[in-house]
Amino acid sequence: MTPEILIPAQTPLAQIERIYRQELPAVLHPSAAKGIASAAAQIAKAAAGDIAVYGVNTGFGKLASLKIAPQDTAKLQENLILSHCCGVGDPMPRNITRLMMVLKLLSLGRGASGVRPEIVTLIEAMLARGVTPVIPAQGSVGASGDLAPLAHMTATMIGHGEAEFGGKVLPGAEALKVAGLIPVTLGPKEGLALINGTQFSTAYALAGLFDGWRAAQSALVTSALSTDAIMGSTAPLHADIHALRGQPGQIEAAAFMRDLLEGSVIRESHREGDTRVQDPYCIRCQPQVTGAAMDVLRMAARTLEIEANAATDNPLVLSDGLIVSGGNFHAEPVGFAADMIALALSEIGAIAQRRVALMVDPVLSFDLPAFLTPRPGLNSGLMIAEVTTAALMSENKHIAMPCVTDSTPTSANQEDHVSMAAHGARRLGRMVKNLNAILGVEAICAAQGVDFRAPLATSAPLQKVVACLRAQVATLGDDRYLAPDLAAAAQLIASGDLARAAAIPLPTL
Repeated sequence: MTPEILIPAQTPLAQIERIYRQELPAVLHPSAAKGIASAAAQIAKAAAGDIAVYGVNTGFGKLASLKIAPQDTAKLQENLILSHCCGVGDPMPRNITRLMMVLKLLSLGRGASGVRPEIVTLIEAMLARGVTPVIPAQGSVGASGDLAPLAHMTATMIGHGEAEFGGKVLPGAEALKVAGLIPVTLGPKEGLALINGTQFSTAYALAGLFDGWRAAQSALVTSALSTDAIMGSTAPLHADIHALRGQPGQIEAAAFMRDLLEGSVIRESHREGDTRVQDPYCIRCQPQVTGAAMDVLRMAARTLEIEANAATDNPLVLSDGLIVSGGNFHAEPVGFAADMIALALSEIGAIAQRRVALMVDPVLSFDLPAFLTPRPGLNSGLMIAEVTTAALMSENKHIAMPCVTDSTPTSANQEDHVSMAAHGARRLGRMVKNLNAILGVEAICAAQGVDFRAPLATSAPLQKVVACLRAQVATLGDDRYLAPDLAAAAQLIASGDLARAAAIPLPTL
């Protein structure tokens, strides 16, 4: 498999997403080699000198005032890694672990970390040959870097810990050996360079962003289908309304929904003589809500694109050769971005759930049968599917609360303000999964509602969406075991297949 070429400081989100989704190998562009070698030479020089340089010939954190003898610098780095392997919980998903490794390559490629080229080469080779460290997902507070998870990554590189290779979990040294790789012996500062940094938090945040954006795209499609199912008005999608406000996501969402609904016979059937004056907000304000969420996701995307290309360890070797301690390892930008993504995901789900509730309620659905079953009473139809969406919506609201504000001092008060970006980013996967399930139920309800409008037909794009769903989920007649249908619909959302079925260009990050 041909590796992706990473240009440090210039790698775009589209390339990063491709690597994440396809688990592609990656290597740094040859232009990065000079800066990496130059910084490594500066670190080697400092390690041989008498002046104390943090992390090169000193202890770490609260122990930074303790000088380390030159002959002990390699042992210092090994001890750092082993002592910091304190992660707990379930292992990271493989695709996110590989993404984290790619982000570490990008950071080292900036030529400010001081690692030798062989460190970069080993990470590249592990990606190419499929050696994936087994990393417990809990234990980072997002400053001073994602220490515990990155230590577990580095442990594999030095022949410790565990790694997955060929579908098996092996001791780290064995995994490297079977893959034809040799563990490295860490030089001065190299352990610190590998575990300082925000790559764990950023990888999870990017995964949440990429998968959350797919959900946002799908929400535009399911919401348009819901609009036709309840015979909602398209007047609130008029371009001039949204231009007068000027919010870009809102404008784009309304335009996309207009394209989706263009040519709907259902819509044309009630332009005149409809006694309803206005639809509920979950129909009328879809562009304002989902469009605003799209804007928030795009703001988070810009932050994460910058962070993905950043040098975030400590100390850093500057362009003039100085080795300076700073705080780029503090993941506050990632924490804010993760909180923004969480809020957007929660709101997309909240308004989608109200559309589900609208469709199953015969008082509000404009003559659809109760709970969208052809024989209510004997059958409960989609009654409890709606209840499930309410549970998931509430769960997402709860876990969308900001994490970045919840700092606590660590490391004997040396690290006295931390970002909590790690679990702020980790929760996004759970939120996206919940949102996909909500939108899957909405798709089932909306398709059922459109079926009840026959012989009136929805638009051509939305007919393709219904056909995509019907290939996996049959029209509901009498009650049946629904759990597999909900799972299938959620997977159509997660894969993006349902949104793509409309065959209209989707909004992009």
